[in-house]
Amino acid sequence: MGLAILVIIFILLIGFIIPGIRIINQYERGVVLRLGKFSRILDPGFRVIIPYIDKMVKVDVRTTPMDIPKQEVITRDNVTVNVDAVVYARVIDAGKAVLETTSYKYATSTFAQTALRDVTGNFDLDEILSKRDEISAQIREIVDTQTDKWGIDIESVKLQNIELPADMKRAMAKQAEAERERRAAIISAEGEKAAATAVAEAAGLLAQTPGGINIRTLQTLEKISTDPSQKTVILLPTDLTDKNLGSLRR
Repeated sequence: MGLAILVIIFILLIGFIIPGIRIINQYERGVVLRLGKFSRILDPGFRVIIPYIDKMVKVDVRTTPMDIPKQEVITRDNVTVNVDAVVYARVIDAGKAVLETTSYKYATSTFAQTALRDVTGNFDLDEILSKRDEISAQIREIVDTQTDKWGIDIESVKLQNIELPADMKRAMAKQAEAERERRAAIISAEGEKAAATAVAEAAGLLAQTPGGINIRTLQTLEKISTDPSQKTVILLPTDLTDKNLGSLRR
């Protein structure tokens, strides 16, 4: 009889203790509510709570990326664009994350959407395209201030895709093409200018060198043709012919 009672007590104890056993992973924290009131936060490891009296909620404290869906934004210069982003958040106070909001992930994502529309709407289109880091920093600051009371730290915000209207894309493509043509024309003109300057300097140097023009002329005639059957008409410079005629007359 006594043995049976001990067995029954042992079974009851096991049945009471086992439901209270909890295993908390390294990347989690356990928020314990006792009779509905906040009791404590459990660290990772093997933990035991009082069954039917305590309730534990696990909270992941790793950095979590949260996608912000594409938002339609009207820029300061009245251009409609679609912008999406990603928010990197981490729970730093598991108690607040459980007690202050029904879903800290959903609350953070929703507030980030509003901040994204508000901040990007204060910039021109060109600024949105060129100042992504500045816009991201402003959004992060606004969201981080709000989520601090939920025990959430916003590590960073990154703008991902900025989708422009089709007519705006065509206009920007034409503008880029015109800019490339302008730069090509400038480079070509600068090249011609440099070539002309070099030719002018070479001509001046040959003119100042006695016999320089004659030597250059003979070099040019030599390069005209290497085919013996080809006829070449040679026009000698007047200074050379005058000099030769004067020597013949003497």
